[in-house]
Amino acid sequence: MTTSQTLAVVDYQSPSAAQDFCKNLHDTGFGVLKNHPLDQRLVDGIYAEWLAFFGTSAKHQYAQDPVKLDGYFSPAISETAKDHDKRDLKEFFHIFPWGRYPAEVSQAARRYYVAGSALAKQLLQWVEDFSPPEVKAKYAMPLPKMIEGCQQTLLRVLHYPPLRGDEEPGAVRAAAHGDINLLTILPAATEPGLQVMGKNQEWIDAPSDFGLLIVNIGDMLQEASGHYYPSTVHRVLNPSGDGAKKPRISMPLFLHPNRDVVLSQRYTVDAYFKERMQELRGVRKA
Repeated sequence: MTTSQTLAVVDYQSPSAAQDFCKNLHDTGFGVLKNHPLDQRLVDGIYAEWLAFFGTSAKHQYAQDPVKLDGYFSPAISETAKDHDKRDLKEFFHIFPWGRYPAEVSQAARRYYVAGSALAKQLLQWVEDFSPPEVKAKYAMPLPKMIEGCQQTLLRVLHYPPLRGDEEPGAVRAAAHGDINLLTILPAATEPGLQVMGKNQEWIDAPSDFGLLIVNIGDMLQEASGHYYPSTVHRVLNPSGDGAKKPRISMPLFLHPNRDVVLSQRYTVDAYFKERMQELRGVRKA
């Protein structure tokens, strides 16, 4: 069921932005920012050129590396969310600082990677600053230090093709899932569809106004904070009517800590990541 509840939008320029943003993260696992420093014109240009790239055969020259996990992931090998048995209706490209990058597009996405990573580091500092003392005491090190020098932060450019009407029953653009990492930052996509699971177990439509930045907690930050910051389940719905004929482009930046970082008494980042990957591989074999 979808509720009329909405996610609060925080003005990045407000004197109370950090405090308000972190309260929203604690309450819902999501924060939404307006008037943030990421260049919307840069985002618009990336969306346009990557939509064109996904429409060409050139993408297949960059087929994903099953070990390094960089490159192009076709719909045939797209993700299957945990506890689901249908692949998501999407294709995507993984961009790492060291990874392959298409010659057919400009360097704009790489520039965005740098800018987005810098903002994400600031947002992690906000989370650190406004964590209650008993929560901050759980962190093995300051949160921004967890990502220093890390080469595993991932920019994923996603393309959800128009629906053809012959999709496998039960398959959706992105099944309900949580993210693995610390924080995910996501400029509003070209089309709506993102929903967030509220505490009352009802789905909340995420705002889709161009220019907004949507930020959500990942499982690793939930683990590190002793679940003070919740990794909230979210999904992308299949559109209906005229919306079903439109493609959707989105661009989440998944902020990852270094693999040797201690998340909790139970997990290092490396152990947690390997466990989750094993779970996902098990889903794909089922």
